[in-house]
Formats: sequence, C-alpha cells, structure tokens
Amino acid sequence: MAKPSNSKLYNSIKAQAKSKFDVYPSAYASAWIVKQYKKRGGKYGGKKTSGIKEAAKRIARSKDA
Repeated sequence: MAKPSNSKLYNSIKAQAKSKFDVYPSAYASAWIVKQYKKRGGKYGGKKTSGIKEAAKRIARSKDA
C-alpha cells in the first residue's frame, strides 16, 4: 500500500479535512486529502499492487500445487 512520503504535510491536510467535512472519514474527505496532498507537492511511496493481479497470481499458484 502506498504511504505518504511527507507525513507532516499529510497530517496537516488531514486535520484540515476533519474540520472542513461534517462526516469524516468519508470518500469525499479522503479524495480531497489526496488531491490537496498531491497539489501541494506530496508524493506517495511504497509498493503498488493491483487486487486483481494479486488474486490471479494466487489462483495460478494454487493450480500449480
């Protein structure tokens, strides 16, 4: 899972989202956090995974066994 590389910036934006949105956590608030974080130069790091690709690999491995 990708994690924010600048946790100080991310936490600042997250705090703003908590005060901006009536319902937190929500899909709208989460999307806003990501958009603002990227807009302000934040980057995400970590391994990228695709749920479908991972499931296909597991199925292929189980068939080989």
